[in-house]
Amino acid sequence: MNQHEWKGRIPTTLIYCRRDDEILLMLRHKQPNKGLWVAPGGKIELSESPYECALRELREETGLRANHLHFRGLVTETSPRADWQWMLFIYLTTDFTGAVVPDDREGALRWWPIAQVYSGAARMPQADQIFVPHILDLDRPFYDARYVYDDALRLIEIHNMVGEL
Repeated sequence: MNQHEWKGRIPTTLIYCRRDDEILLMLRHKQPNKGLWVAPGGKIELSESPYECALRELREETGLRANHLHFRGLVTETSPRADWQWMLFIYLTTDFTGAVVPDDREGALRWWPIAQVYSGAARMPQADQIFVPHILDLDRPFYDARYVYDDALRLIEIHNMVGEL
């Protein structure tokens, strides 16, 4: 089994950095999501927790160090394709230090006004556009959902787990 696989799913983290009314996004230089704006993040190593992975990935991809993370969401993405089985542990930090130093292997970094992100000005994956408002608003409850894709990786169903039990 690949060190990143977890019973067929690939466990990953996303970490949104928020300062005032802006969030830090990365323009991906490689797949998945090449050419789209996403949060920094990456695959969880066998020796680390999702929280530890989020801290590591943020430091590696941006140069920033989070002092505190809020665990804001868990999204499972499934499809008929074996290569599209993801479990996303999604974090938010508003308490971080350091200067942004991009990892050019991963992508270019930019602070985006949240209003522009919500309006679609930052071209993001469809799933991210759906869950980002839930993640960024600390007054909203924890976001737990399952997203279902078809063979062409088009989002065809969303199952919001909050309130469905």
